[in-house]
Amino acid sequence: MRHFLRITDVTRKELDEIFALSRKLKKEIKKSDHHKKLPFLNKTLAAIYEKPSLRTRISFEVGMTQLGGHAIYLGPTDIQMGARESANDIGIVTSSMVDMIMARTFKHTTVQELANGSSVPVINGLSDLEHPCQVLADYLTIDEEFGKLTGLKVCFVGDGNNNVTHSLALISALLGNHFAVASPKGFTMNPQIVAEFQALAKKSKAKLTQTQDVQEAAENADVIVADTWVSMGAEAEKEKRLKIFKSYQVDSSVMKLAKKKAIFLHCLPAYRGKEVSAEVIDGPQSRIYPEAENRLHAQKGLMVWLAKNN
Repeated sequence: MRHFLRITDVTRKELDEIFALSRKLKKEIKKSDHHKKLPFLNKTLAAIYEKPSLRTRISFEVGMTQLGGHAIYLGPTDIQMGARESANDIGIVTSSMVDMIMARTFKHTTVQELANGSSVPVINGLSDLEHPCQVLADYLTIDEEFGKLTGLKVCFVGDGNNNVTHSLALISALLGNHFAVASPKGFTMNPQIVAEFQALAKKSKAKLTQTQDVQEAAENADVIVADTWVSMGAEAEKEKRLKIFKSYQVDSSVMKLAKKKAIFLHCLPAYRGKEVSAEVIDGPQSRIYPEAENRLHAQKGLMVWLAKNN
């Protein structure tokens, strides 16, 4: 059974296939006869949420509808995964009735356990280790902007030990890009992710830069990425984090370090005046809204690809 729990669950060649499907489906939805092509007719997605979401819920539910299928929302109080019932048991029971499962969890081990019990593909909609669906949307946006997926420098400014950072690093490693991270002391990337990046880089020739210097990371970048300094579940550390990350805001001075045609990305929700200034996120280099929309198209491509390969 092929699941999509981590971005490295697919190869470089398979990434290209997913992006090709995403582009095709995005183009087709604008055609008047798109409703005649329904690959997921009578198919059902169970969408399990330990964490609430705007973009994840809308993109998966609309995506299933556009493909001819149906999505069932299962919120935190509906099943109490891991408390009332084990994730493994939920995987066994749920997969006996649906065609695909998406789970947005706190711990990565939860989505792994869910997949272990499942007889249908499981998609990681977000965990504390990775956010692979988000970076599919990021790179679909990058491809639309630059007409390529490789030969790029992608810079992340903020918390290096972050699920978006980890998935961005690994997809950049698969594609052979330069991934640069600027983060404060004590907030560097998970060593496991770094080791995986270096292993992939032996084949792809990707490059990784970890630094506390924002200027070094942002210099000559094609893409600058930021994320909230206080992720869901880390609210107790809010005041501490706001002080530590104060000098890691992406503002116009940071964007000027990048290439002239560089773009800014953010997975949202964003906090203007914190991790990014309003002049950047609402400025001409920002692509946050096309990026958000591309969650729909990238995930449709992913779901169709998983259905074909299982």
